[in-house]
Amino acid sequence: MGRVAVIDIGTVTCRLGVADVTAGRVQRCAKTSTICNLGEGVAETGRLSEAACGRVLACVDQALAQARAAGAPVGCCTLTSAARDAENSAVLLDGLRARGVVPQVIPGEVEGSLTFLGVAQDFRGQRIMVADNGGGSTEIAVGTLAVEGAGDAFAGAPGVGAGAASAGGPDAASAGPTGLDLEAVRSLNVGCRRVTDLFLSREDPPSADSLAKARAFCCDAFEEGLPAAARGASEPGRLVCVGGTVTTLVAISARLNPYDPSFVHLHELPLAEVDTLAERLASLPLARRREVVGLQPKRAGVIVAGAVCVGELMRACGVDRLTVSESDLLFGLSLVADATAKGKPSPIGWHPELFALRW
Repeated sequence: MGRVAVIDIGTVTCRLGVADVTAGRVQRCAKTSTICNLGEGVAETGRLSEAACGRVLACVDQALAQARAAGAPVGCCTLTSAARDAENSAVLLDGLRARGVVPQVIPGEVEGSLTFLGVAQDFRGQRIMVADNGGGSTEIAVGTLAVEGAGDAFAGAPGVGAGAASAGGPDAASAGPTGLDLEAVRSLNVGCRRVTDLFLSREDPPSADSLAKARAFCCDAFEEGLPAAARGASEPGRLVCVGGTVTTLVAISARLNPYDPSFVHLHELPLAEVDTLAERLASLPLARRREVVGLQPKRAGVIVAGAVCVGELMRACGVDRLTVSESDLLFGLSLVADATAKGKPSPIGWHPELFALRW
């Protein structure tokens, strides 16, 4: 069994996963998530703020201490949409390197492939569509992970993940001996932080006109950007979503206090419920939204945009319900980090750069 620590620095949250991996499966993953809002203002200014970088670096300090205390010998660190977009990301990357971290700003297609790999562990042999609706972008992947025995996800040469995330382009499709068949991976610049900053931050609560503009932005982006494999209500038939927006919507709907990941994992959300929650939350001023049961106060400022994004994604995909998964990018990243640590091929054809966790 291998133990790895993985840090994912997103547009809204900074997350740590300490995972035990055996035979290409995550047996246990202890996750910690902190809302740092790295991407606050990036959609408008194109730059990371000094305050946001400070929040992330403080969070990473805590994550490194936790990873060391948990006995993880190696770690890896990825950054996503906000770091991809900001012209001054080097400031944050230098701060991470000063802590012994090797930061990697990953392309959206790699991000989508990692998320698919994590989610698909629960859906082996099923053709599924996976969406990660984050703060700055939404990653969409369609494919199948073979059932165990039909293909070893860690044996042989890289399969479609390599093609989808590199030279083959975002819609590349091929099958390889890894057991992972990704038909399409696409990253679109639609996320709760981005949509909030562009349309929903000037009024409290947002006006009907601002909400309409936000919906139109999301609708146009998904209609134009979704890969063909992600369209239609019958194929692939199951939309599985990860990310703080969908897990929070389940928590609000069920009035979870405290949050219960075992309840949220594989919970279904109908489109009608997503729309109802979006309308309810949009009608509340921010101060009242922070008091909603099931909603983290720090997420109250972006949850309306998140619900709008998810609803428009479902409409574009032609589905009337989604399945929520807790097995997200941290799970996929743990699998490829473990493979790299053991000198094995990566199931998605991309390897993280590992760093030693000093004692």
